[in-house]
Amino acid sequence: MSQDAFETSRLLRSNIESVVLGKPEIVQLLVTCLLAGEHLLLEDVPGVGKTLAAKAMSQSIEGYFARLQFTPDLLPSDITGSVIYRSDTREFEFSPGPIFANVVLADEVNRAPPRTQSALLEAMSESRVSIDGTTHDLPQPFIVVATQNPFEYEGTYTLPESQLDRFLMRTSIGYPQREIERTVLQTHREGEPVDQLKPVVSTDALLAAQQAARNVRFDETLVDYLLNIVEATRKHEGFQVGVSTRGALSFYRGCQARAITDGRDFVTPDDVKVLSVPCLAHRVLPRGIFQGANRNEVESELSDVIQEIPVPI
Repeated sequence: MSQDAFETSRLLRSNIESVVLGKPEIVQLLVTCLLAGEHLLLEDVPGVGKTLAAKAMSQSIEGYFARLQFTPDLLPSDITGSVIYRSDTREFEFSPGPIFANVVLADEVNRAPPRTQSALLEAMSESRVSIDGTTHDLPQPFIVVATQNPFEYEGTYTLPESQLDRFLMRTSIGYPQREIERTVLQTHREGEPVDQLKPVVSTDALLAAQQAARNVRFDETLVDYLLNIVEATRKHEGFQVGVSTRGALSFYRGCQARAITDGRDFVTPDDVKVLSVPCLAHRVLPRGIFQGANRNEVESELSDVIQEIPVPI
């Protein structure tokens, strides 16, 4: 493993942890997504730091950050951009939308209708958008961090499985411990510390770290372990839809990236086991007695399935 890649991950974690207090595991997941070059869905109640975490992540990189507030009247062109006619040149010109950024925060993504949500699909899977028959490449690196409130249903639209499958992970921030919350009250009296955060990593350094993550060694016994977990989701009686091949590949890349964050050039069984629920729970669809189960119930059932699979020694 390149030592530079570990240093990149260390700088990112340290910078984000300076404002996302008391959540080292969450910060490690954020950085894992960055190093894997994949997208993240933060699902939690309002006010616990979802937007704060996304902003801290984006402001740690010397790139362009864009925030999209999803609303029912948001149009696809408000995300991707559009072709406009310029009267001075008498020519049509492409005007890029906010999706043309290195880190895009899709705030309350489930408040926009499906047609608008679908504007993210091509961007998230292929890092490009097609407008009026012309394809436009997005800047690299390109990461989408989306947020949603799982407990508010009025005026929201459920994310389709095809879109959920584009996210490497779904996780939540959770309430802070009492002493951490006390510190937040004291340090946020005069403003938001995240607004003072300075970039610590260039886009070139992040791209190099992403390439180093792809070269992390993944032993064949661990590949079998990962595939055993994926296969179990497809055969389990409580799931009518298991993890897709795209999901398995994202899971694989996430394990490689997590190894980098721990300063290793090889994947361990712990990488696979720790990431299995955040990487896979949003990719399974319950059925039977589990149909309509909430997120915690699905994650609990998936954890039980994973516990039954032997871990390589």
